[in-house]
Amino acid sequence: MTLKRLGLRSILYILLIIFCLFYIMPLYVMILTSLKPFEEVTLATMWKIPSTLDFSSYRFAFEKLAPNLLNSLYLVIPATVLSAMIGSMNGYVLSKWKFKGSEWIFTALLFGMFIPYQSILIPLIEFLRNIGLYNSITGLVFVHVVYGIPITTLMFRNFYANIPIDLIESAKMDGAGFLRVYWNIMMPLSITGFVVVGIWQFTNIWNEFLFAVTITTNTQQPVMVALQNLSGSQIVEWNVQMAGALLAALPTLLVYIILGKYFVRGLLAGSIKG
Repeated sequence: MTLKRLGLRSILYILLIIFCLFYIMPLYVMILTSLKPFEEVTLATMWKIPSTLDFSSYRFAFEKLAPNLLNSLYLVIPATVLSAMIGSMNGYVLSKWKFKGSEWIFTALLFGMFIPYQSILIPLIEFLRNIGLYNSITGLVFVHVVYGIPITTLMFRNFYANIPIDLIESAKMDGAGFLRVYWNIMMPLSITGFVVVGIWQFTNIWNEFLFAVTITTNTQQPVMVALQNLSGSQIVEWNVQMAGALLAALPTLLVYIILGKYFVRGLLAGSIKG
């Protein structure tokens, strides 16, 4: 390696480190603020390390947010699983069992990705009222499953397109039907696809706010709505607010830490031909 090349690489690493430090500055401030007593939370001392570590803000935030954290888990787990399964079946059909008009159906499904939430909010609420699912976790699950079908279908269709059709044909010759081919061949081959879709859906549903704040009230609200209500009306206890934000972000952070490498692997698996 020449001296010039080594110098360029060193400059690149320095720039990357600077960008990383700039990117994590808000997280640094959040953690410091969450560990400070309320009287130390000021703009003048925003960057300073707290004189004493105070975990009472985490305790208070957890007591307030615990029921809503459970609501979010009750919402995100079934919604992620159901939308992934439906998207997987759709992707399987549209990639390996094509029929007349399948491309039009796929295009219509993709169109659902571009419909703004706000444009269908009022009729959606009226529909949920009529079927008795308004102000319920079940209603939110239903909404996120329906809204997740376009993107999950697209992901699985692209993933299944790389699986050789010869496997399907061989299974058909052995007498395997639609469901048996899916269960015995497609499912085992699409674990990484399920990881990608699962992480995507889990993150989007967990962080979603608009549907949560309009479809649910009080005890049925997910954690993101409760986090907004945690700020209070007169004085904002920023140490409690930051502690609550970190607690609310912890599940998605854990998902990325545990499954992050599979997420990248799954994305690449759906993008390489041959």
